[in-house]
Amino acid sequence: MSGIRGWCPGALRPMESGDGLVVRIRPRGGRLTRAQAETIADAAEAWGNGTIELTGRANLQLRGVTQATHAPLLDALSQADLLDPDPATEQLRNIVVTPFATPATDRLAADVARALTDSRLPLPAKFGIAIDDAQPVLTDAPADIRVEGDLIRADGMPLAAPLRGPDDVVAMARWFLDQGGAPGGRGRMAALIAAGIRPAADTPARPPVARPAPGATPAGMLAGFEFGQIPPETLRRLSRLAPLRMTPWRMIMVCAARSLPPMPGLILRPDDPLLRTHACPGAPACASAHAPVRQLARDLAPLMPQGAVLHVSGCAKGCACPRPADLTLTATPQGFDVIRHGRASDPAGLRGLHPDQLTKVP
Repeated sequence: MSGIRGWCPGALRPMESGDGLVVRIRPRGGRLTRAQAETIADAAEAWGNGTIELTGRANLQLRGVTQATHAPLLDALSQADLLDPDPATEQLRNIVVTPFATPATDRLAADVARALTDSRLPLPAKFGIAIDDAQPVLTDAPADIRVEGDLIRADGMPLAAPLRGPDDVVAMARWFLDQGGAPGGRGRMAALIAAGIRPAADTPARPPVARPAPGATPAGMLAGFEFGQIPPETLRRLSRLAPLRMTPWRMIMVCAARSLPPMPGLILRPDDPLLRTHACPGAPACASAHAPVRQLARDLAPLMPQGAVLHVSGCAKGCACPRPADLTLTATPQGFDVIRHGRASDPAGLRGLHPDQLTKVP
């Protein structure tokens, strides 16, 4: 099928970009078996341009797919149980699950996915659910409804309500629509809450746990990747070690592993500056981008102060990092705009700089 520009892509509804179709794969519960990971790696090389990206919603996406290769790619994904029956089901199954999930959390996530699918609610394409354990780690992951242990919370609310089961998630999604949260099919929960429209809730939300760093965790090894890109062979090799869990942090959990051998693209040092550096594909891969950005981001990352976040964006949409960064550089037809403590679309302090000038910005 034809791709759609500006769409939040799926596998059945890919998005057109400068390097072809972007096909997003949503593993069920964020988990990948060895066979599924090898299917994705093979598909990236056979029917895309070899690029596999980890997204901020704990999905994977392939780039460089064409109209001719899209159909065989879908066949392979279907055989690996990585494809939904139709685009509506695919869109509703927009769920991020903590990589530290207990078996009970995994069962709840599966039940929520079925309940949402059965509801057929006309939710916006970007509307999503985050399912955490009692110690929330997904607080900064994009989501509109947050399940945190036995509590349910609307994004943007400091208060939560008791969670009785998956039907409560569907009820909150329906409340969002009934309150006019999606005019014209677009809208997010946080904007509705900010407008003063709030669901019933009287329980303080649980305090979040800090985002984990690459390395050993009680659940396994977290492996990070530069700009969230994982080479196909690295995905294959990781999947041969143990089952994998996706995360929204450009990292993959290798379940129960205590160490990992060196592999192309792997980041295991928690102080690696590229973990704090965000950059979209840029030109020419993205038709909206005004300049190449990733090599510039690599060059500037070591110059950033420890702990500071750098975002280099090909345009003002800021897809790679929707949140404010300590330093954001936005490409324009005139050069790069410099934004401090803001997003790619925020007002700039300096405008139209050549890349060579950016290393001299204090």
